[in-house]
Amino acid sequence: MRTTKKRPLALAATAATLALALAACSGGTDEETAQTPEVSDLGQVGAMEDYEVGTTFKATEPVSFGLMYRDHPNYPLKDDWDILTKLKENQNVEFEIQTAPLSDWQQAQSIAIGAGNAPDIISVTYPGQESAFVAGGAILPVSDYVEYMPNFLDKVEKWDLQAEIDRMRQEDGKYYVLPGLRESVRPSYTYAVRKDVWEQLGLSLAPETYEDFAADLAKVKAAYPDKYPLSDRWSANGPLEATLNVAAPNFGTAAGWGYGEGVWWDEDAEEFVYTGAMDEYRELLEYFNGLVADGLMDPESLIQEDDQALTKIASGQTFAQLTNDQEILKIRTAMTETGTAGEVAMIRVPGGPAGDIVAGGRLVSGVMLSSSVAEEDDFLAMLQFLDWLFYSDEGLEFAKWGVEGETYTKDADGKRTLMPEIDQNGLNPGAPKFLNVDYGYHNGVWMLEHGSSDELDQSMLRPEVVEFVESMSDKELAPVAPPAPLDELEREQVSLWTTALKDHVWQNTAAFILGQRSFDEWDAYVAELEGKNVQQYLDVVNGAQQRFADANG
Repeated sequence: MRTTKKRPLALAATAATLALALAACSGGTDEETAQTPEVSDLGQVGAMEDYEVGTTFKATEPVSFGLMYRDHPNYPLKDDWDILTKLKENQNVEFEIQTAPLSDWQQAQSIAIGAGNAPDIISVTYPGQESAFVAGGAILPVSDYVEYMPNFLDKVEKWDLQAEIDRMRQEDGKYYVLPGLRESVRPSYTYAVRKDVWEQLGLSLAPETYEDFAADLAKVKAAYPDKYPLSDRWSANGPLEATLNVAAPNFGTAAGWGYGEGVWWDEDAEEFVYTGAMDEYRELLEYFNGLVADGLMDPESLIQEDDQALTKIASGQTFAQLTNDQEILKIRTAMTETGTAGEVAMIRVPGGPAGDIVAGGRLVSGVMLSSSVAEEDDFLAMLQFLDWLFYSDEGLEFAKWGVEGETYTKDADGKRTLMPEIDQNGLNPGAPKFLNVDYGYHNGVWMLEHGSSDELDQSMLRPEVVEFVESMSDKELAPVAPPAPLDELEREQVSLWTTALKDHVWQNTAAFILGQRSFDEWDAYVAELEGKNVQQYLDVVNGAQQRFADANG
């Protein structure tokens, strides 16, 4: 556990009382500066006196921070990672690490926070996941302290992120996550298709609409009648979660991974409606049902393991599946291992009935801080360190690329190149070492799941990925719903409703796509949702949205 000493309780109480008093007379977002405790109220051990944008953080004396670390099986934690060594040598920072595996990361977070023994820094938290912990008081309202994080404030201003930051605010007007910040939305999921087959048949790698994509699949089916053109994946926790997530914005709705709590902001009605009951959601399901009915999509897509789908495309049994800029490398490796000739490429995500739209935000996975850190004698140093690592240009480059001259080189034009013995993202295929596995860099814990500038984000992408990102750059961004933070009682009230509703939607999503339930029964399905308290749920959410809007102007 932490070895730094807590400051006297009276001092901590003074800061808390000040924040509480100011919050009471605050109108919300416009008063955030007034809520910030004085710097003299913060623990000063290790803090730099003149820390600002452009300053390389180095604690004035050694400090150690508790860290709840998400251990990824693809690059398991090593005590001798270079990133840990460099942070100790150059920043005077060490960590007391408490690990939890990726497989049950969220559960481990919840248990640690609920038990009151979470470390100072709780990594890999997506905005929204913190809501369940706010009422218990175990998580720090970091918005009270961002004045001491100049790089964070600089990026928010330069990249025009304040509106997205404000959407993280809870009912008290504060936010509790330091998110990763992206200069732009960067799509990464789309279909991988057999480029050689597409070229053989004269098909486009940039179909304009989903109907065009279906027509292309039909031509593949005509050429290979005994095969399914598309056999998809990512259905382990729900039907076609990734595929529906990517397609849904183009149909004017949300689905799959993007389904969230199942509410959709209707801009015309200025209220939330239930996503799974929308006509647009029905149209989305009708599209994929049509693929199954016409023999264009393997019905096993909704039940098969990912490895099965990978084997099918790698062995030439199928010709397309959803992928991302990393998973396509697995397809290529598997094709090589099975001796299948051919080439796979990413297509541009098509548009749909709602337009040519991409969903996504510029706030990505970040960190929570335990509320107890405000009492630590090195609290200001912690804020400065996190600000440097996660939000400064220098820290972002360090976390992603490592150390110039050791893990990469940079030419006169600023182009970075990994050392020949190091690979990452397939940049040096066959190299004996990996930047994340062997050195600890390029790790979502340290670089907030790739939040960065466009230039830095694209600096480690393969040319084909840069081409894909650029091809998607003219898509319209899906609208973002206004905040509707629930209080503790409301969260408890709706939790059973949301679980039952989502389970019913997931079950029927699969049934409609597979043709096990006719769309003639859509009205009956919607009535079933009404019987599961959907209107009561919407009343609570819309009430919360109106309450927040009234309080925050």
